[in-house]
Amino acid sequence: QVQLVESGGGLVQAGGSLRLSCAASGRTFSSYSMGWFRQAPGKEREFVAGISWRGSNTYYADSVKGRFTISRDNTKNTMYLQMNSLKPGDTAVYYCATSPRTTMSVWNSEYDYWGQGTQVTVSS
Repeated sequence: QVQLVESGGGLVQAGGSLRLSCAASGRTFSSYSMGWFRQAPGKEREFVAGISWRGSNTYYADSVKGRFTISRDNTKNTMYLQMNSLKPGDTAVYYCATSPRTTMSVWNSEYDYWGQGTQVTVSS
């Protein structure tokens, strides 16, 4: 059974940084693309960043481009999201997800397994 476990969320002041991790098990991690999504209260879940199976291709939502960096370490079955210059608008529950595709996608429907989420709160 595939399991994804996020960690690294917390409370940070605007302008600060956090690094999220997503530990995966139950699937050949290196064979599949992965992504980060977030959901703020009262809003739909939205794509944040995606990474291809080898990590050679990445893609970001416009709202985080230049501030967030997605990466993966296939030897550790772990994906990361480095978040810098955080803004109050980044406050949300952040989810990692894995897709059966090797290429990344921005669409929720193309990811088949999800973590439980980790809360990120950015204070002004």
